[in-house]
Amino acid sequence: MPPIVSISNLSKTYAGGYQALKDVSLDIQPGEILALLGPNGAGKTTLISIICGIVNASAGTVSVDGHDIVEDYRFTRSRIGLVPQELSLGAFEKLWNSLCFSRGLFGKAPNPAYLEQLLKDLSLWEKRDSALMALSGGMKRRVLIAKALSHEPAVLFLDEPTAGVDVELRKDMWALVRRLRASGVTIILTTHYIEEAEAIADRVGVIDQGKLLLVDEKEALMHKLGKRELVVELEGALPEMPETLSPWSLDLKGEGRQLVYTYDPHKAHTGVHELLQAIRDAGLVIKDVNTTKTSLEEIFVNLVSIKS
Repeated sequence: MPPIVSISNLSKTYAGGYQALKDVSLDIQPGEILALLGPNGAGKTTLISIICGIVNASAGTVSVDGHDIVEDYRFTRSRIGLVPQELSLGAFEKLWNSLCFSRGLFGKAPNPAYLEQLLKDLSLWEKRDSALMALSGGMKRRVLIAKALSHEPAVLFLDEPTAGVDVELRKDMWALVRRLRASGVTIILTTHYIEEAEAIADRVGVIDQGKLLLVDEKEALMHKLGKRELVVELEGALPEMPETLSPWSLDLKGEGRQLVYTYDPHKAHTGVHELLQAIRDAGLVIKDVNTTKTSLEEIFVNLVSIKS
């Protein structure tokens, strides 16, 4: 199946000489959820803005649903919905009128039933006759999503969609994202809430200083780069690490009551069994043993610190 979005050798240099994107190439498949992670200024918003036709690229090409975004701008823009970071809504316009206008901008015939269901999915139906200025910040964020979906796009970009919203709204939004994906909509999101990317994304891309460091299946990424920690809790505290345990490069924590061993769980031989036996041979009494796995956030932080 051909990609719904195809980005090839994309670069962007602004007038002052700042290079926001550096030779980015990426294919996004129909119906997937791709999370783009990166620190502030990494180039995430610039990338989305180019695809959506808001910013012009300095080099490279982008196609949406098989059409070039420059040569077939009207078609490609109609296939895209964008939820921007900033709240930018008219003050006095009624919610329902604003939604109908957004749909009409793309030449779509009126479809009140679709818009009604959209507002109900976003818990906005009761506010359909309210002026936008009367809505709370969280509701305005939902309105942006409704407007982005009003013309039934095939690709939805969510640029920091849950920034500044409460936990309940965040849950509602991600439930909607899952329903959209189930209906075939492709979703690309940027987020600072890495646990959200870990929970909802199919693939994860990491951007830093304008470069796409990697893109991989979320599970494959955590499999390849994830580590595990074995935490051995002792009955008594140790003043220092016993010499016999030095081959395992352990960390002594918890006021001398914890031995922490970091290892790759995917290797054929992890050394865990031998370590536990060596601890016993050293005359230490084990009180408890547990393991923790590396989170997506830790992988992200490590990648950015290593490659920047």
